[in-house]
Amino acid sequence: MTTLAPLLRTRTTAVWLALTLATLLSWSLGGHHTVGMSNSHALAGISILLIAFVKIRFVGLYFMDLRGAPALLRTMFEAYCIVVCASLAVMYLLA
Repeated sequence: MTTLAPLLRTRTTAVWLALTLATLLSWSLGGHHTVGMSNSHALAGISILLIAFVKIRFVGLYFMDLRGAPALLRTMFEAYCIVVCASLAVMYLLA
């Protein structure tokens, strides 16, 4: 008889659980649509964007093995996440 206890104690399972919770948080933030661009709407949009890029980073590091990749590749991935997220946030706020 096999047990699931060792599987539940792995880092991958913890990251998967964090990704699931982040998805639920994004869903709850985005579920309250309003007409027009209010301050709370902009804050919710930016929050959802930041959560999405944290999720992208976790997927890259833990499920695409970039955590143990050469420093240059990991740095390029981290820079990509930061630059694209910041660019999208600025475009969102200026729109």
